[in-house]
Amino acid sequence: MSKVLLHCCCAPCSAAIIEWMLNNDIEPVLFYYNPNIYPQEEYLIRKNELTRYAERLKLTVIDGDYDYQAWKDWACHNLNTTNLQDFPERGSRCLECFKLRLLETAKKCRELGLEQFTTTLASSRWKSLDQINAAGQWAAEMVNAQRELGMRNEELGVPNCPTVSFWDKNWRKGGLQDRRNALLKENNFYNQQYCGCEYSIR
Repeated sequence: MSKVLLHCCCAPCSAAIIEWMLNNDIEPVLFYYNPNIYPQEEYLIRKNELTRYAERLKLTVIDGDYDYQAWKDWACHNLNTTNLQDFPERGSRCLECFKLRLLETAKKCRELGLEQFTTTLASSRWKSLDQINAAGQWAAEMVNAQRELGMRNEELGVPNCPTVSFWDKNWRKGGLQDRRNALLKENNFYNQQYCGCEYSIR
């Protein structure tokens, strides 16, 4: 069974993808890295729901650091503005958000000695698939470029320092949207009403 690092944003978006992977001889390694989620109570609810589902399947959730201020600093720096609330959904704010989260996922992928990562963000019809794929490819390129600079494995803290790639599978097709909705009801998942950051609450 092959292994893929799966960046998970929440249980409703993750469940059908996890199920599909297991049914297709792929072991998903779950990585919950979502410092965009506000407030922290919301972050914990989503993490706990994913963990509840993962434990039923005997899977482990790797918990990334929660640092909301770091997320805001990243977006402000990259967009050169503090008026993030003025950007609409699927705008520049979202692209920068995806880039940060998938960059950390790519780093974790290499750290674990895995060669491929993907994200459940691509399952949501509210997100731009083009933005997600662009962010994922960028993240892989950044991590691979760092590897190619000749950094020693001891410095990286990685045993074999593999090249990583982003799997840009469209997780909205193949009946996965319907299965997503069915699993949401079957597991009585908490179903959030906004993307995650404070600017999407409205």
